[in-house]
Amino acid sequence: MTTDARRLHVTAIVAAAGRGARVGGATPKQFLDLGGRTVLERSVAIFLGHEAVNDLVVALPPDQSGVRPVWLDAASKPVAIAEGGSRRQDSVANAFDRVPAHAEVVLVHDAARPFASAALVSRTIAAAAASGAAVAAVPASDTVKQASEDGRFVRTTLARETIFLAQTPQAFKRAVLADAIALGRSGFAATDEAMLAERAGHRVQLVEGERGNVKITTPDDLETARRSGSGQPTTTVGRVGIGYDLHRLVDGRPLVLGGVSVPAPKGALGYSDADVICHAVTDAILGAAALGDIGHHFPDTDPAWKGASSLDLLARAAALVRDAGFAVTQADVVVILESPKLGPHRDAMRARVASALGIDAASVSIKAKTNEGVDAVGRGEAVAAHAVAVLGGLV
Repeated sequence: MTTDARRLHVTAIVAAAGRGARVGGATPKQFLDLGGRTVLERSVAIFLGHEAVNDLVVALPPDQSGVRPVWLDAASKPVAIAEGGSRRQDSVANAFDRVPAHAEVVLVHDAARPFASAALVSRTIAAAAASGAAVAAVPASDTVKQASEDGRFVRTTLARETIFLAQTPQAFKRAVLADAIALGRSGFAATDEAMLAERAGHRVQLVEGERGNVKITTPDDLETARRSGSGQPTTTVGRVGIGYDLHRLVDGRPLVLGGVSVPAPKGALGYSDADVICHAVTDAILGAAALGDIGHHFPDTDPAWKGASSLDLLARAAALVRDAGFAVTQADVVVILESPKLGPHRDAMRARVASALGIDAASVSIKAKTNEGVDAVGRGEAVAAHAVAVLGGLV
């Protein structure tokens, strides 16, 4: 994500007002259990844990929108509730009415896609900031046939290279989404906001989606997600990697650890935001996958990474690991710092690191130690971190 995009006020809309009839049962699919949390909780957690998202609006079914879910009481960001409509586009329109007036980019995400990674969210925000509108999509892998009107014969074969399967999140500059919603409210029916934006005269940029960003639509989808434990792709026990990082502490710099700005008199000096937790975990997951190190992928000679968010770099590294056929299953970190105390910030750090890795916060451990006054770290001149990461091979 570019530095400019990180400065934008970003609001995420999570569309969760559908009935999920194809999954079956009396309970809408977004409220079904998936590894100890509901599908909706997992989808909302994607944005609560993302550093670029400022606040959220969740569209719920009309009969549930009047009662705020208890699990939102501990939300780390403002979350508004909107009453859903009879169609998805109506629910998103109602949610848009609750979006803060100063929001510059608005994300729209289906609650039934609880596996989108932080890196995908970052790519979509950056594309919308640059182009006005963006949709995550994956290229068609099969030959695509268009049927005749009666559905019995092939009318034509479409060029597979030009066919993409749309996902969410989708992201828009506020004015673009306002145009799209106005068109929908005028009577035009569409299957997603990207289609409304197209018909309203805006170009929509394609963003590289993720095969793992599946939508839970059928009972088989739900069962597959449940069998994998967390809803992530099924893995086998695979590899272990270690990481280490150290930065000097200086005046005039923020102290960023695990994606969280920790109040402190001194901050870490570095080319990026010098987040030793994220740097150590990045090296650990890259090492486990035998993909080199952080300096190889994000060198301090490249202006693109100057002042970059290390949490974003971690998410990018996690995407590289997934592309290599692995999935992060666990991370354990030890931070060595004399002061300040990190206990009050530990849960927020775990949540943000977990979101970047695409795993549950329960699978991320962050411990804080001092160096008992020994060496530069012990004298308060530096901060260090050690990390261990476990990867599984994707089945």
